[in-house]
Amino acid sequence: MSGHNKWANIKHRKMAQDAKRSKIFTKLIRELIVAAREGGGDPEKNPRLRAAIERARAANMPKDNIEKAIKRGTGELGGDQLYEITYEAYAPGGVALLIKVVTDNKNRSAQEVRHVLSKYGGNMAESGSVGWIFERKGVINIPRDKVEDVEELAMLAIDAGAEDIKDDDDPIQILTAPEDLSKVRNALTEAGYEVDASVSYIPKNTVKVEGTDAEKLLKLLNILEELDDVQEVISNFEMDDAEMERILATLE
Repeated sequence: MSGHNKWANIKHRKMAQDAKRSKIFTKLIRELIVAAREGGGDPEKNPRLRAAIERARAANMPKDNIEKAIKRGTGELGGDQLYEITYEAYAPGGVALLIKVVTDNKNRSAQEVRHVLSKYGGNMAESGSVGWIFERKGVINIPRDKVEDVEELAMLAIDAGAEDIKDDDDPIQILTAPEDLSKVRNALTEAGYEVDASVSYIPKNTVKVEGTDAEKLLKLLNILEELDDVQEVISNFEMDDAEMERILATLE
């Protein structure tokens, strides 16, 4: 039974495939700017920035674009003021959503998010009513086919400071405290593992969805993440793999 984790990885693959589209670069540039503004321009000391740089490189963003975005974030270059906002919402089936937005126009973003939620069966929630369901964690994903010995990987990760290993799905997911993400990531990459690391929010509990609710949910998530200002949508659903694949095929 998989859910948001699998959905997120499908979206990341789609981002890489669609990297030539200008709005994908726009999302990546905004993340670089905000990450640098929040934690400084040194990726070795800023896990969020390091993850943003890696995703920008994976999308074949030119080095010059990456460097300019970081300089905008640290204030070395000027540019429009960007605001980072997290909206809390509910989706069909009672699924909780955290909708992370980076925008130069708060009113526009709020109107667009509300419109999509209303049109596709969701609704905005009061601040704090959804946030408690999630906890901030360092997240490291490793493709299962790149791991020869899961037990060896788990021991290495735990020795480096990881809190939990989830190896019942693909990719294998390693959870850390946010401040320990870089340390664990470095230990794994030095051991030769191919990792995707970021700081995100993990649900404390999940909601199973199926049937009509599942179809409405995935359509809503797809439309939300297509909005220019939306950087990420985090949810707490779980769904049968076969059903997810069937529904996703209809959204292509």
